[in-house]
Amino acid sequence: MSSFNEVIFNSSPKKLGFSFPAEWEKHDATWLSWPHKEESWPGKIETIYEPYCQFIKIVATGEKVRINVNNEETKTFAISELEKVGADLSQIEFYFNPSNDAWCRDHGPAFLLNKANRKKAIVDWGYNAWGGKYPPYELDDVIPTKIAEHFNLSVYHPDIVMEGGSVEFNGAGTILTTTACLLNENRNPHLNKEQIEEYLKEFYGAEQVLWLGDGIVGDDTDGHIDDITRFVNEDTVLTVVESNPLDENYLLLQENLETLKTLRLLNGKPLNIVKLPMPSPVIHEDTRLPASYANFYIANAAVIVPTFRDVNDEKALEIIQGVFPDRKVVGIDSTDIIWGLGSFHCLSQQEPSI
Repeated sequence: MSSFNEVIFNSSPKKLGFSFPAEWEKHDATWLSWPHKEESWPGKIETIYEPYCQFIKIVATGEKVRINVNNEETKTFAISELEKVGADLSQIEFYFNPSNDAWCRDHGPAFLLNKANRKKAIVDWGYNAWGGKYPPYELDDVIPTKIAEHFNLSVYHPDIVMEGGSVEFNGAGTILTTTACLLNENRNPHLNKEQIEEYLKEFYGAEQVLWLGDGIVGDDTDGHIDDITRFVNEDTVLTVVESNPLDENYLLLQENLETLKTLRLLNGKPLNIVKLPMPSPVIHEDTRLPASYANFYIANAAVIVPTFRDVNDEKALEIIQGVFPDRKVVGIDSTDIIWGLGSFHCLSQQEPSI
């Protein structure tokens, strides 16, 4: 064990038997923070509510949806938008946890389980809006602890910056992440790679961390893993590849693919790699957006995939359906949502069942 923070690690979630389950394990609920920040969708925020509510409607068919809202006015507006799409409001709960922005994957609660004693806990990582890019973020930063207090759950504070979209889990001891994000000096410049791995393992209850390189072009998070490579079971990943050699994503995604081939799981086996196409570039106001089919969300009742009115939409849905035979795969048009530089996985955070 590294000596740099033994006090924290001696009583870490891992030492106490907690771990972060895979996304495909059963959920009690999905957490969201209702979108309200117009600067995240400049001139376009009114267009996102229909697909956002369609997402909630589908998730709510298999689990509770718990939504952080700023006030009664926001709650009333949210209900009216959800009613328009016919969402089951009996499955939807609202919590007055004011937010700065909507990206609950990154600022929301990281739920841990201790399956031996049937306990649930929350990790409240530090949050700085992807390296201080989009202040203010103070409201977002405290949401996990507020949720833990409401549900009387233990909460752990590693006191370093970490975002949910930067880490991917197979539920069997392995975390997948990127050097572009976690080694960026705008996150934790006082920590080296080995130290960051220790934090990840101790606070997520994992045994190893595997590293990829860069994220896709247009990703303002500095390369979140959930736009490029996702576990779909303990030993299989879906990873996006670009077929056009002239596209600016081509080489970096080829490099990630080659790296994936060299990685080994705890049992020594290589990953089973399934390739997923990229959509054609999605451009808005001369800005390349981080459109990717990898930003899907695995809910109890369905796998919800962002689509982009693209020729590859159906092909991507077929591939994802092939690796989730027990769930319905549903595409929802994310062309307007992606203007906010994220999609359904970025917007959501699962609460696992004990």
